[in-house]
Amino acid sequence: MTKKLELTLACGDYEIVRPLKEGLVRPDGIELNILTGADSATRHWRFLRNEEYDIAECSASSYIAARARDLPFRALPVFLHRRFRHGFIFVNTSKNITKPSDLIGKRIGVKFYLVSAILWLRGILENEYGVPHKSIEWFAELDEDVAFTPPPGLKLTRLPDDKSVEKMLADGELDAVLHPDIIDPIINKDPRVGRLFPDYKSEEERYYAKTGIFPIMHVLGIKKALVEQHPWIVPNLYQAFEESKNLAMKRMRNPRLVPLAWYQEAWEEQERLLGPDPWEYGLGERNAHNFNTLVGYSHQQGLIDRMIPLDELFLPVSQGRKRGKFRT
Repeated sequence: MTKKLELTLACGDYEIVRPLKEGLVRPDGIELNILTGADSATRHWRFLRNEEYDIAECSASSYIAARARDLPFRALPVFLHRRFRHGFIFVNTSKNITKPSDLIGKRIGVKFYLVSAILWLRGILENEYGVPHKSIEWFAELDEDVAFTPPPGLKLTRLPDDKSVEKMLADGELDAVLHPDIIDPIINKDPRVGRLFPDYKSEEERYYAKTGIFPIMHVLGIKKALVEQHPWIVPNLYQAFEESKNLAMKRMRNPRLVPLAWYQEAWEEQERLLGPDPWEYGLGERNAHNFNTLVGYSHQQGLIDRMIPLDELFLPVSQGRKRGKFRT
């Protein structure tokens, strides 16, 4: 009996990985033990700090910082999580913050400083709205996935364990919070907290129309030693993730699967605005522009000391021109 290489993969419990998780798709020569129980922040820490998994979905911004420090990780251009971020700028409603420039000079909280959502938002605020990241006093709740020393001129305070940026925002200790998730005061409809962009979807549509960017949040990280020992696993994993996504998208076209009244309309709107495959993998022109923008923000904000080219950040997944499709 052929023995497969047993590897542990940690990732989110997404529809696009369901076929892998359920065994409908199996990477050639690999037996995956798939773990989906950890939240993103915990998974990224356990991979980048402790090297607990062979393969893991991890923060794109933290991975860029890890590569700049030559930590023992590589990545495949598999992007399991993307999200527009204009709707994740939350403000205290008593502070008269109604437009991006009102954030200049303010006290802003973040869950942690390096996380992709916050790097995207700092970059967007600076480059699209003229809000310099160094004009803000930052307060971070958690330590980072990758250790880093704040660059000169950055005002960053690490909060004690008994402080929460969400509560500090509601109580008025912070003027605003940038967060990767919808915060509890918004969920609970706390009148003390609102969004900087109440009509954030329209703002995100304008951003996409201008830039063509549907922001990449996460990459598929893999241990460097594993790639060096078994280089063949890279294209095999990539093909399996592509197949899993394709099967998932075919399944999700059935509006009966989702308990939303206007699901079909939402699906058609996404295709109209973002194209037929906004979740595409690989380093085609759109994804290259997308990720190079994030690398540029990292460099602009002093998190890395040079612009790292994409061929240093991502492993090659090509199996040769016009090759890679299975034929009998």
